[in-house]
Amino acid sequence: MSHSSSITRRSALVLLTGTATLPWAQGWAEDQVVTVYKDPSCGCCTGWADHLKQAGFALKVMETKDLDAVKRRLKVPSDLAACHTAEIAGYVVEGHVPALALKRFLNEKPNATGLAVPGMPIGSPGMEGGPPETYTVIQFGPQGRTNYMQFVGERAL
Repeated sequence: MSHSSSITRRSALVLLTGTATLPWAQGWAEDQVVTVYKDPSCGCCTGWADHLKQAGFALKVMETKDLDAVKRRLKVPSDLAACHTAEIAGYVVEGHVPALALKRFLNEKPNATGLAVPGMPIGSPGMEGGPPETYTVIQFGPQGRTNYMQFVGERAL
């Protein structure tokens, strides 16, 4: 049986440096860790992950070239899709959701699939660099969709 595996230098470095600092090895339960699925070459996804880390979240970053398969598995509606997808505590987080919204959502524990910021709004966490746009964080799930919070950049309205 032949099996080929492609590991980038970055992936190898993450594996070598990350294993000593796995979040659950530091007292974090695995359901308290944000698992981020991102393309290896996406800088804004890395910026969003850094935003969550700075807000106190524990992270596990999984680089993949097949984000569509992740989105299908997690049942992310195609019109809510963005450049990265994450999971925490049984919820889905799609796109550039600010840490403030995610913390509130996790505290409330609603009957929902998760939160999404469709597209890539300028000024959202990880998308800094221009005049910030107003954008909406959407809660989605079995009960439908609701506008959960609205932001300009990282500032809640």
